[in-house]
Amino acid sequence: MELILGTAKASDIETGAFAVICFKDEKPGDELAGGIVKELDDSGEFTGKALETALIHHPAGMKATRLLLVGGGEKAKFTPAEMRKAGGVIVRTLKPKGIADVAIRLKGITLDPAMLEALVEGIILGDFEPDLHKTADKPSDKKIEHFRISVPEETAPLIDALHRGRVIGEAQNFARTLVNEPANLLTPLKLAACAKDMAAEFGLGCELLDEGRMRQLGFGALLGVSMGSAEPPVMIVLKYTPAAPPATTDHLAIIGKGVTFDTGGVSIKPSEGMEKMKYDMGGAAAVIGAMRAIAQLKPAIPVTMYAPCVENMVGHKAQRPGDIVTTYQGKTIEVLNTDAEGRLILADALTYAARQGCTHLVNAATLTGAIAVALGHLYSGVFSNNDELQERVLAASKAVGERMWPFPMDDDYKDYVKSSFADMGNIGGRWGGSITAAKILQEFVEGKPWVHLDIAGVAWLDESKPFLAKGPTGTPVRTFVHIATNWA
Repeated sequence: MELILGTAKASDIETGAFAVICFKDEKPGDELAGGIVKELDDSGEFTGKALETALIHHPAGMKATRLLLVGGGEKAKFTPAEMRKAGGVIVRTLKPKGIADVAIRLKGITLDPAMLEALVEGIILGDFEPDLHKTADKPSDKKIEHFRISVPEETAPLIDALHRGRVIGEAQNFARTLVNEPANLLTPLKLAACAKDMAAEFGLGCELLDEGRMRQLGFGALLGVSMGSAEPPVMIVLKYTPAAPPATTDHLAIIGKGVTFDTGGVSIKPSEGMEKMKYDMGGAAAVIGAMRAIAQLKPAIPVTMYAPCVENMVGHKAQRPGDIVTTYQGKTIEVLNTDAEGRLILADALTYAARQGCTHLVNAATLTGAIAVALGHLYSGVFSNNDELQERVLAASKAVGERMWPFPMDDDYKDYVKSSFADMGNIGGRWGGSITAAKILQEFVEGKPWVHLDIAGVAWLDESKPFLAKGPTGTPVRTFVHIATNWA
């Protein structure tokens, strides 16, 4: 899709559909459609509530073939997050109708760089379809070729906002594409190959730690998880180095869980819904996608990405409940449940990141079902050992519209993961499951400031939204990018 910034007036734009955002408490002037907007409001057919739409053909006084009204809700509550959704709604309403050319004009509260950036992200995210492997009746066969965004003046901040929105939206869709791939087509090594190709395209450093190297280093927790699979594990390391020497010694690490398929191992999962366990590498996809954007937006600090990638399978070599593994750090873990594997591979990855010179660690993982019980499918859980870094992450998530909520991390929670036979168990029982999982991870960050994002409830959509297709969401790519690019 070509995104075009211009200055044409609404009435002069020749397009297949012209979109207008309407608020419940402020309707557009009737000159847009010869009074039809007021008629729709009076009849209750279109009132401007959030994400509501109405399509008007051959609107009076316009060169556009159609006028699309998109509800923005209450004007005072219309944020960039709402604008992002509106962009997705526009695309997902018009694309199925075969409309190839779309336009919108920004004015008033929507004429702001943050609003434009969010609009562009929403347009690109709304254009994503999870139908790569369909051979017929593919929604992606219909395309919007041109999306024109009209503003009174093409200022540098608006031009930059369009660029940022495009880069971030495409990075998030790249992550969604990875998550959407089935496990027979995206093994750990194939995920590593995708990351390596992306790194070469965008000028990132890349290192792949194979099974032999990880065994040499002593990644006993990670390798224990991979034992049951015929697919070899790999640790993906991508490095961004700023062109100019940074003004700080800070070095950000972003780490993502990469279980390309999770059967649960010997502690096997129920068969219902297991097909979705291809998305258990959503954390790895998010950090890989974030690095794609970081490479283009060029923050002032170095950023290194770590993605431990394995399959968690049932096989004659699979680890068993009761096994004890020795981590890269040297601590031992009793494997009480082989389906609690994410914390095992992250334990080694976090220690490795800390020992490689990274000063601040942020990880994302589809770690626990308990987080969805606590927060539903709306918020990621946030767990940290450092208030300052946690506030930085929460501020970033709020700025980019990825909702997150902090949890307590009192030392008393460590009592839940005590083991009589090792330094700790890999589960903590029924209570506070997301917190006890985070407490296990905390043991392996070497005292560095650290934030853990449990994204299990938000990394996948079971049903499509008006602004987003069913399937992978790409969360939290935007948060990672914002943290890196706004570090100073």
